[in-house]
Amino acid sequence: MAKEKYNKKDIPEKTEKPGRPQSDRGSRVIIRVLGTDLDGEKQVKTAMMKIKGVGHSLANAICKAANIKPDRKLGSFTESEIEQLEDCIKNPAKLGIPSWLFNRRKDIETGEILHVSSTDVDVTKKFDVQRMVDKQTYKGVRHMLGLPVRGQRTKSSFRKGKTVGVVKKANRVQPKSQKK
Repeated sequence: MAKEKYNKKDIPEKTEKPGRPQSDRGSRVIIRVLGTDLDGEKQVKTAMMKIKGVGHSLANAICKAANIKPDRKLGSFTESEIEQLEDCIKNPAKLGIPSWLFNRRKDIETGEILHVSSTDVDVTKKFDVQRMVDKQTYKGVRHMLGLPVRGQRTKSSFRKGKTVGVVKKANRVQPKSQKK
């Protein structure tokens, strides 16, 4: 196979605006929503699930409550519609979405029903684990030691990096009195 040579005339000129990639149909390819780059070629409900804290059920509920067609392509949204979508994800309670769809139903500090999304999910999780470690709860100690937290067995699982459970006879440490 020989390499094909192209003339400069054969290469099409770019007609896109810089910084905003667009597809052939005129809709944008990449949309930034709540600090996450989403694919503009996907349906709204599918694209929203790429945002941390938004799952399948919440994405469908937001589409219904905000009167958005779930099969509409995200790239066809205007700037104002994207801002409205961001507001819906940040404050789903304003739309009348039931509280059992929220990921933080009883906040430890305030006791309120909240929904945390995007980078706030990581920060909140980090603070919750740190609170358990500081209080020296069982789960906190397990987190601190890097061991499983939810009661899993450690004899055959979670063996990577640490020696947990049964030790073979050849690898046991001998007491000083038995060594010669």
